[in-house]
Amino acid sequence: MKGKSPLDILGTALATLGPIGHFPKAPGTWGSLAAVIAAPWLFLPLPLWGRVAVLVVVFAVGTWACGVAERTLDRKDPGCVIIDELFGQWLTLLFFASMPIWYLGLAFVLFRIFDILKPWPVRWAETAFAGGLGVMADDGVAGLYALLCLHLIALIL
Repeated sequence: MKGKSPLDILGTALATLGPIGHFPKAPGTWGSLAAVIAAPWLFLPLPLWGRVAVLVVVFAVGTWACGVAERTLDRKDPGCVIIDELFGQWLTLLFFASMPIWYLGLAFVLFRIFDILKPWPVRWAETAFAGGLGVMADDGVAGLYALLCLHLIALIL
């Protein structure tokens, strides 16, 4: 990133979750996995209002950082940009602070399914908004789908 401003470097580093987004294979999956691994220490111990506040901050910072990364890397929704996976994965876990550990694995799988397949309106959210907002929005919708499925499974069990 030669010749880029410190804010360009910071925004891109946040958008890629540091080195994780630069893993050579499946950076989105690695980003989701990192989010699930970090959640029991950084997200789930918080009260519900704290988790909501974290999601608002991650969405706002992520929207800015994704826009910066798109401009800096000169690509729309670059594969290395994975803060949106963190947001979507943590959104999936929003109401599951106290859960069996296997729910983390199920949340991971459900979110990845919706993020990869992009059923309506996930794909619509990706294309309806420009820049960082579009990058973050589709993962938010995928996270809501996964959250709903996880909740339904919890009700059944």
